[in-house]
Amino acid sequence: MTPFGRRVRELRERRGITLAQMAEGLGVTPAYLSALEHGKRGRPTFTLIQGAIHLLGVIWDEADELVRLADLSHPRVTVDTAGLDAEATLFANRLAREIADLGAEDLRRLGAVLDEAEQRRAPP
Repeated sequence: MTPFGRRVRELRERRGITLAQMAEGLGVTPAYLSALEHGKRGRPTFTLIQGAIHLLGVIWDEADELVRLADLSHPRVTVDTAGLDAEATLFANRLAREIADLGAEDLRRLGAVLDEAEQRRAPP
């Protein structure tokens, strides 16, 4: 499941919208929407994201969150380490090989490291 798919499913179920109803409203098949929710399809299109925002009745922060999650929801990621330090290539390859064996807490800790690095790079 992708972050976007998980969030759409949560919002859809919270609002009592069935998969079939949402798919019809978006102009896609229920099979496609299910595959999108479960991470078997790539990033959704801008049009689909905007349609989901409208159908789910989300505004402001929740809408921004859906756009951000869609951007981070490609299930087959490519990491280009060309021109980076050897440590970056080593880390990317280890992560690709071992990610399936990492638990939720491991992933949260790695995410926290990335969040801290992002904050250090942010202008004051």
